[in-house]
Amino acid sequence: MLFICYPKCSTCKKAQSWLNEKGISYELRDIKENNPTYDELKKWYSASGLPLKRFFNTSGLLYKSMELKDKLPEMSEEEQLQLLATDGMLVKRPLLIAENGIVLTGFKEKEWEVLL
Repeated sequence: MLFICYPKCSTCKKAQSWLNEKGISYELRDIKENNPTYDELKKWYSASGLPLKRFFNTSGLLYKSMELKDKLPEMSEEEQLQLLATDGMLVKRPLLIAENGIVLTGFKEKEWEVLL
């Protein structure tokens, strides 16, 4: 299982504590130092069944400063994936990728409990 997070993020810390408490093993990846690539994002997006907007950190400063709320609807999926691959601060975190194909964006304890 791959756990992608930003170490300073309180939600990421909660998710990591939850994984540790449940004894779930994972590989930790810092999203700021090692942003997901376009190919990874495309694969995870396809596997997730989620709308692409769920992969964006809509509460982040970068998202807001780039005025993406207004721009995303005008962009193609391809353009959105390319944009996400440019900076880890645009990507919703934590991001959890399980071997069985489950992809989770953000930390919702009940959702994680059911799916993991």
